Amino acid sequence: MTDPEFMDLAESLLRSVERVCDAINDAGSADIDNQRVGAMVTLVFANRSQIIINLQKPLHEVWMASRSGGYHFSWRDGSWQDTKGQGDFFMLLGSDASAQAGVPLQFAP
Repeated sequence: MTDPEFMDLAESLLRSVERVCDAINDAGSADIDNQRVGAMVTLVFANRSQIIINLQKPLHEVWMASRSGGYHFSWRDGSWQDTKGQGDFFMLLGSDASAQAGVPLQFAP
């Protein structure tokens, strides 16, 4: 994968996260403050817990840190998959965001 290909895919992922957070807030499902600074998105929940998602361009990975731990994702077979076999990015983000928000939340590309 080239750097431009990685950036296109990774930027799409970050935009999807922002879009889903906005939809969750609009629906009143939860209160998630999503802040974007460059290649990093920080989600802040009502209880002040955070999920941080950032791009690691040299490695062609997306990293996510949450209360449950840290994850590294690479693009494989058409989706962002955890490099240690934990699963898909959006599935893990939804699970961790649900735990931190205290309500069921779903994230999707």
